[in-house]
Amino acid sequence: MNKYLSLVIVFVVTVFTSNAQVEENKTEKEVELNEVVVVKKKKAIEQKADRTVFDFSEQPQLNSGSVLEGLKKLPGLIISDVAGMMYQGKQLEVYLDGRPLNIYSNELNSFLEGMPANSIEKVEVITQPGAEFPATSGGAIINIITSRTAKKYLSATYSSGANFTDYDKTRVRFNNSLLLNARNNYFGWQINIGQNYRESAQWSIVTNQPTASPSVVLSDTDADRIGRSTYVKSALKFNLKRDRLLLNYDMNFNNNDAYTLANGFGFTSDDFSKTKSNRQDALITYQKYFEDVTKKLEFKFNFNRNRTDFNLDSRITNASILNNSSFQDYLNFKIDYSQEIKLLDQSKFSVGTLIDELSFEAESDGIENLNYTRRTVAAYAELQSDYKKFKFILGSRAEDYLIKGNTDTDELIPFKKFKFFPNASVQYNFHPQIFMSFNYNKKISLPSTSSLNPNNTNYQNPNVDYSGNPQLQPTIFDNFEMKISAFDYAFIGYSVSSAKNQVVNRVSENSNAISNTSINVPELKIHNFNLGLPIPYMLFTKGLNETLKFDFNPDKINFLYAYAGYQLHEIPDLETKGFWIFNFMSQILLPKDIKFIANYNYSTPNGNYYYFVAKESFSHSLDFTFSKKFLNDNLSVALNFDDILNTNRQGFGSAGTAVLLQSKYDTRRIGFTLNYKIPTKNKLAKVDSNLLNNDKKEEGGLIGN
Repeated sequence: MNKYLSLVIVFVVTVFTSNAQVEENKTEKEVELNEVVVVKKKKAIEQKADRTVFDFSEQPQLNSGSVLEGLKKLPGLIISDVAGMMYQGKQLEVYLDGRPLNIYSNELNSFLEGMPANSIEKVEVITQPGAEFPATSGGAIINIITSRTAKKYLSATYSSGANFTDYDKTRVRFNNSLLLNARNNYFGWQINIGQNYRESAQWSIVTNQPTASPSVVLSDTDADRIGRSTYVKSALKFNLKRDRLLLNYDMNFNNNDAYTLANGFGFTSDDFSKTKSNRQDALITYQKYFEDVTKKLEFKFNFNRNRTDFNLDSRITNASILNNSSFQDYLNFKIDYSQEIKLLDQSKFSVGTLIDELSFEAESDGIENLNYTRRTVAAYAELQSDYKKFKFILGSRAEDYLIKGNTDTDELIPFKKFKFFPNASVQYNFHPQIFMSFNYNKKISLPSTSSLNPNNTNYQNPNVDYSGNPQLQPTIFDNFEMKISAFDYAFIGYSVSSAKNQVVNRVSENSNAISNTSINVPELKIHNFNLGLPIPYMLFTKGLNETLKFDFNPDKINFLYAYAGYQLHEIPDLETKGFWIFNFMSQILLPKDIKFIANYNYSTPNGNYYYFVAKESFSHSLDFTFSKKFLNDNLSVALNFDDILNTNRQGFGSAGTAVLLQSKYDTRRIGFTLNYKIPTKNKLAKVDSNLLNNDKKEEGGLIGN
């Protein structure tokens, strides 16, 4: 407890010392500050009241591989084989360009692996979604933004990258993408096309380690994988006098193969699996503008379709082991309206409504064994007000659910419920860039289709099986958060998420046979403490007083960004331990404007991750990146060395069993990326708004839902 108190005291003293120094030098630096504002710099990390924004476009250590690999390097974000994707203890609902992906588990991982990170502009992690967001967002939202700006007349950006690993053999990964855009007085267009080819390896061991008898290796697998992805993202924007019409259409295709050699208790196998998936997404947006610029009215209609086919065949017997497929359609229509009102110093009132429907069908060997439908009707109202140094948000969302379906043998437990989901936030500004905030919201998480799917869309053998649970029920969350943030980079926070009927993965063992499925936990609580602090290296050479006087740009100095997070999962009738996550990112400017970035991640072992116990660090890697810009900053080149120490592996025990799950990927790699912005020679060319993610709330900190 004394350690936590010391950290808080140091943080608060630093914040108020900085505040005093800023006020003291406010007058003498007024001209300098006005000049700096003219050119808007992208910030590597930006802390807002309800979210954290990570820039990818200018961060070579993040955009050197796939999106999935880049996300794993974000401080506080955990991606594991056993528990999915979490940020500061909250399960994440994944959005792409402001729209929910509605894919999960292996499908989601394949989708993110197939998308090159250098096609990403930024990532928003929204830890406190307001009433405007669907209550089904659960604990938090991660919004991956791929859009770029459109310019007058034709402009183009080419991105490419390649990575190599050398374990039992050399494997290669490469990607290419091209972004084209243009606009005139009547309409603008944008298209982004790309491909990704990746060779990778995975080694997994499942061991039963009973205390009264010798250990038994149940499954030892060696998988050689090949992934192929292509995508097209397109957008059109039409100016209709005051109003705007936007049309978006995306296509993603994945074709993945895996050759798996396995042996274990009582078996030997040599299998081949193929996973094919395609995703299509269409969006129509109409934005109505008024003479009163504070009024905004927007209509959105979104449709997406996902199909996945999974086949597992034995290369020894030439027989089919699994032949599973799924088909999903999702429809969404929403209306949002907002306007400023005369209340306190400044206020904005927002209302909206939404209706969506999801249908999901699963088949095994051509026989339908799950038919699932979900319909949601919702409405919300939210008030945002400023009063002196305070900011207030008060809102509520009402949602009505109807969930039904059947398997090939039984009806699903129906879920029909009408429920209110309130949210509230209070923020106090000590300084324009220093604030303290308190947040609360109630949310719900509906079981993902991957958790419901009774069919295995993963590898299996005689001793290991994966399956879903069609009878899962929704989860209700109560989320609380307190945070102090200073100058975007520094923050300290605490949050607690209390869940009822939380969906978690559970591994069971019976006579040396392992089953991995999803269950509802009646009650679960997750505590999270986190701290982020930038430390300029000049602090050690010039002292605190001189450092505070320096008006610096973080991109132009040498510094260390330190992040520490502590999580504790409380589960009734289970004794649990917490774990720490550490991330250190160091930037050093070398001669010739070469930027060197070292990134180190580490998590402490023996902590509980739901029902799993980390027997070793599940996030442990050291990465180096060297980058430089050429041709008037139009060409960016980066050289990356990932997992230099080859320490990135996972090992989890399962509570209530003697099972140990271990896995290792070919994470030690070397590669390069380049981005070339083909410059326009027309001096009249100017930046327009984003098309692939043209949303009225982007600059204000809220994405569409």
